[in-house]
Amino acid sequence: MKLFASLLLLSVTSLAQTSPRPITGDWEGTATSHGQQVPVHLRLSGSPSALTAALVNGPESSPASSATFSGDHLLVTFNYYAKTLDATLSPDGKLTGSFGTASTRYPLTLAAGHASAGKSSVPPDIHGDWEVLVKSSKGEAAWQLIVAQDHRNVKAVIQRIDGDTGSLFGTWNSDPSAPNTYRISHFTAAGPALYSLAPQPDGTLLVSNLLRADQKTDTQQDLPARRPADARAANLKAPTDPTQQTTMKDPNARFAFSAPDLNGKTVSNTDPQFDGKVVIVSIGGSWCPNCHDEAPFLESLYKQFHSRGLEIVNLSFEEEDQLKDPTRLRAFIARYHLDYTVLLAGTTDQLNEKITQADNLNCWPTSFIIGRDGRVRQIHAGFAGPANPAAHEVLVKELTAFIGELVEQPVPAQSAMLTHTDDQ
Repeated sequence: MKLFASLLLLSVTSLAQTSPRPITGDWEGTATSHGQQVPVHLRLSGSPSALTAALVNGPESSPASSATFSGDHLLVTFNYYAKTLDATLSPDGKLTGSFGTASTRYPLTLAAGHASAGKSSVPPDIHGDWEVLVKSSKGEAAWQLIVAQDHRNVKAVIQRIDGDTGSLFGTWNSDPSAPNTYRISHFTAAGPALYSLAPQPDGTLLVSNLLRADQKTDTQQDLPARRPADARAANLKAPTDPTQQTTMKDPNARFAFSAPDLNGKTVSNTDPQFDGKVVIVSIGGSWCPNCHDEAPFLESLYKQFHSRGLEIVNLSFEEEDQLKDPTRLRAFIARYHLDYTVLLAGTTDQLNEKITQADNLNCWPTSFIIGRDGRVRQIHAGFAGPANPAAHEVLVKELTAFIGELVEQPVPAQSAMLTHTDDQ
C-alpha cells in the first residue's frame, strides 16, 4: 500500500512538472524607464499552441504580431515597431523580463490578475482643454492638453506640432510618493509614456513628463498649463497652426522627390505616374507613432480618390539597419494594407539634406499636398490621431474635402511637358 501511494505521488508530481503552466489571462505590473515605474497591462488569449497577445491601455490595445510560450519562456513580438516582450514565468507565478528593441530594453515584472485600486481623497475637477506653456526646439509656444474625467479616473492626450502623445490613462493620488497629482501613462507597442498632472492653487496645472529628465539638473520636465481663455488673457501664444509650421522656400517651385522603393527601383516626381496628378508626399518613418496613426487615413484617401487622379508617396526615413533590410517598414505596410507608393528616402538625420525645398521642416509626419500642376498647395505638419477625437475628426473632414477639391480641377494642358522639364 505504501509502495502504491509513493508511485501515485510520483506520478502526480511528474504530471505537474510536464503539464503546461497556465499563461492566458491578464498580467499587470510595471516596466522601468528612466528610473520610473510605468504601468503595464499584457493580455494573453487562446491556448499555449495558438497564443495571441496585446498590450492593453484602458479600452485600447496594441495587438502583437505573434506570441509563443514554451516551457517557462514567453516571447511576444510587435514587428511593426521591431520590438519584443521577452519574459520568463518564475515558480512564484510572475513574468519577469524586458520589452523593447535589440538596443533599448525596459525591464518589467508582471503578475496575473488585475491590480486593485487604492482609496484616495476627493479628486479636483481638471476635465476640459488646457494649453501647456513650452519653449520647443521646433518653435512651439504651447501644446494642447485635453482631459476627460470620471471621478478619480482621467484620460488625457497632449497634442504637439508633431502629433499627439496617444491616450494617457491614470488616477488621482495613485502614487504615494507624489500625493495630490494625477499620474497618467500608457505602455503600447510604441513604448512607454508617463506624466503627472498636479493642480496648483492658482488654477493652473503643473504638467510633468516623468520620462524626460533634464540632462543638467536630472529633474523631471515641469510645464505650466492654463485654460485657453486664461492664456489669451495673459497674452500667451496659442498652439502652432499645423499648416503654418513648414513653408516652401519658393512657393512657385514644383516639388521634387526621388528615392528607391523597397525593390530598389528609383521613383521620382518626374515619372509619368505623377503627370497631372494630385499628389500627397508624406514625410515619415515606421519608427514614428504619429506616422502609424496617419497611415490608415492616407490609405482611405487613396482608395477614395486614386481613380480620380490622386497619388500618395510615403518618403520613409529609417535607421541605417532598416535601410539595408527594411523588415519593420514591410511590417508597417502589411499592418495597414498600404497600396500607395512607399520609398526609402534615407536616414532621419538626412531629412533636410534630402528635402531641400522646405523651410522649418522638422516634424514627423509632415505632408506636402501638391496640385495637378506639381506645385505645393498646403503643407501639414504632424497628425492628430484617434486619441484626440475632436481634432482628428476636423483634420479628416478638412483634408478629405481639400483633396476632393483638388482632384476636381482640370489637368493643365502642358502638365506632362512641364513635369519633365521644370525640375531637370
